[in-house]
Amino acid sequence: MMDSPLHGIAAVVAQATPAGSGTGAPAAASWQRMIAQFFPFVILFVVLYFLWIRPEQKRAREHREMIQKVKAGDRIVTSGGIYGTISEVREKSLLLRVGGNVDIEIDRAAIGRVERVA
Repeated sequence: MMDSPLHGIAAVVAQATPAGSGTGAPAAASWQRMIAQFFPFVILFVVLYFLWIRPEQKRAREHREMIQKVKAGDRIVTSGGIYGTISEVREKSLLLRVGGNVDIEIDRAAIGRVERVA
């Protein structure tokens, strides 16, 4: 069975001495041990925030901005791999011309990327 962070927290709490027992020095040492045991979790969270959470938030913001900036005539690729040119932009969807006179309606969130027209 894998140890979860909750097992570690429970172990730390179980090791803490009750208030008023013993002298002040062991209680202070107990708090220092607890802080020392939680410190790696804090460092791990900070590292994960800067390496994973923050870049993902930036990508999501850029994708939202890209979706809002599309206009008729832009060539796009949907998240499903369909290539086409936007023929009409609506509030929550758009019409995508995929070939000849074939228009399909797609949700704005389905836009994977906007291709540069050379």
